[in-house]
Amino acid sequence: MNIVIAGAGSIGCYVGGLLALAGRDVRFLARPRIVEAVTENGLTLTDYNGLDSTQHGLAFSREPSVLENADIILVTVKSAGTADMARLIAQHAPQSAIVMSLQNGVTNAATLRAYLPNHDVRATMVPFNVVPTGKAQFHRGTSGDILTQHGALPDLNSAYLRWAAVDNIEAVQWGKLLINLGNGLNALSDLPLLEMLQDKAWRKLMADQMGEALNVLKQNGISPAKTTAAPVGLLPHILRLPTPLFKRIAAQMLTIDPQARSSMWDDLTQRRQTEVDALQGVILDMAQHSDTSASLCAAVSALIKQAEAAQNGPPGLTPAQILSHMSG
Repeated sequence: MNIVIAGAGSIGCYVGGLLALAGRDVRFLARPRIVEAVTENGLTLTDYNGLDSTQHGLAFSREPSVLENADIILVTVKSAGTADMARLIAQHAPQSAIVMSLQNGVTNAATLRAYLPNHDVRATMVPFNVVPTGKAQFHRGTSGDILTQHGALPDLNSAYLRWAAVDNIEAVQWGKLLINLGNGLNALSDLPLLEMLQDKAWRKLMADQMGEALNVLKQNGISPAKTTAAPVGLLPHILRLPTPLFKRIAAQMLTIDPQARSSMWDDLTQRRQTEVDALQGVILDMAQHSDTSASLCAAVSALIKQAEAAQNGPPGLTPAQILSHMSG
């Protein structure tokens, strides 16, 4: 079984690296800087549970010819790169290849299907976050299993990575989008996720943004599925709990280590375009369609785009500064 990681950034290197560690035949299509870093240093993977592995001699390439003879293609590019990657897959990969979208947001699988009408395209939800900690070094800071659209699929499970098929993958993706709205707040704060979650002011802001988005989804007839132990409708209430009680409840829902940060924080740190349009942007489009308020999502989106344009990294804002921007 030939597995190709199409667009090996943080998630792609991590997931593909674990598959290779488990003995799978994995090839990586990556940008030149990633190829050079892995060639020079090997691929190092760590996680919150003590994994520390470095692999050498992995098949990293910048050439799309690695897509040839693929049985499974795991698409891990940012949302803005989905269409370009789909074109490469259409040009180089066999039609028999299963194409799986391991991407944030809810629109990527549809984009892939539009360009790949003869492929089996599966929507997938990755619940954990991965951030780079050095050259060709990637750290997983939170827990969770990968969920994929139901259908026949070879066993991809390993000691460090579990996969599960679900029937309601679209609802699961909407549930994950609600969680991922916090990525923007984390990027604006320039704080580790755990530190943010231990601060009631940040949790209240997260809860308010999630509640706003839940209302928008309701007005548009969308019922998101839970991606944690708690139903999505309860998450804003849990976030607003007093800190000692929140810590006890959250510890049962999610394992998170002090290094964990969001992918959007990493994008601002690396001076890259973020996925805010695939997250807050989707909520804003739906809010406009249903004439529903989404002022906090609008403020976060605007501030992220300002930070992108400034090219100075995460701005280190406080909750009060974000709220003042909303009211202004």
